[in-house]
Amino acid sequence: MILVTGGTGLVGAHLLYQLVSNNENVRAIYRSERKLEHVKTVFGNYTSDYDSIFNSIDWVQADILDIPALSEAFINITHVYHCAAFVSFEPDKYKLLRKTNIEGTANIVNLCISNTIKKLCYVSSIATLGKPINSTFIDEVTVWNPEDNNSVYAITKYGAEMEVWRGSQEGLDVVVVNPGIILGAGIWNYGTGSLFKKAHKGLKYYTSGTVGLITVEDVTTLMIALMKSAIINERFVLVAENWTYKAFLQTLAESVNTKKPEKLAKSWLLFLGWKLDWLKHKLTGKRRQLTKHIAISLATEKNYSSEKIKTALNYNFKDVKTAIHEIGALYLKQD
Repeated sequence: MILVTGGTGLVGAHLLYQLVSNNENVRAIYRSERKLEHVKTVFGNYTSDYDSIFNSIDWVQADILDIPALSEAFINITHVYHCAAFVSFEPDKYKLLRKTNIEGTANIVNLCISNTIKKLCYVSSIATLGKPINSTFIDEVTVWNPEDNNSVYAITKYGAEMEVWRGSQEGLDVVVVNPGIILGAGIWNYGTGSLFKKAHKGLKYYTSGTVGLITVEDVTTLMIALMKSAIINERFVLVAENWTYKAFLQTLAESVNTKKPEKLAKSWLLFLGWKLDWLKHKLTGKRRQLTKHIAISLATEKNYSSEKIKTALNYNFKDVKTAIHEIGALYLKQD
């Protein structure tokens, strides 16, 4: 039996649909019953018979920090996809990020070892990759620099990776994927789905940086292929295409039939924006929307290479522009 953590998230939900469609025996962890509706919405993008797909999954309510409940979820499991994570770039969420991403992953790795799991697939992020020195592209061998000005999210995802590699040294077979920005339909209130919602409301500005994009279908297809392959103890960058933020945000607007952003948000405006956002947070207690690290990222050019995964699995990525328009159409239908 296969265990999927983070089953109510974007990657987890799309992965579950694909696994069940492949006639796999699947168990999934969830924390909140409310978020189970997100899974049905995602399944509804693929089939009208989403209830039967949903009900074929063995759903277990557990938290990756709750070891007794997690131990029960591991009974009769042979393979694990660890998709659960907390995503935030807010500095004051650092302790929670460490708790969920590092300690939670350590719990998964320890239970994989103690239950003699055959293989673990861990969903990391391109945030854990370093900056290129003698290369134009960032890839699997680009060295992480702990002294760099890394975001709290990147630090904790890197720490989680270290737990996975520690597991590999203790005999656990693992594969790690480092996806870019994952585009997919069905969850619109947070994550990348919320970008379509924001685009629909209207965006005035674009930024000067670049972004690595990939569809959720590519991510889940590659995860399954890696788990079925003989490949172990390797990591793979998953970025289909490198886009400018201008092209990305304007294509988002096109996909939901709204006006394209035409103004460049220069670095000084982003600097002012995150300062004002910090002040608003301090005065009202509302969550941060634009942190210093996000502002820097929006104005930074980075290009990623996925040649390793394309060669290893002879894989061709889905066209990103086509995918954005397809997702946008689904958003307009479901909104």
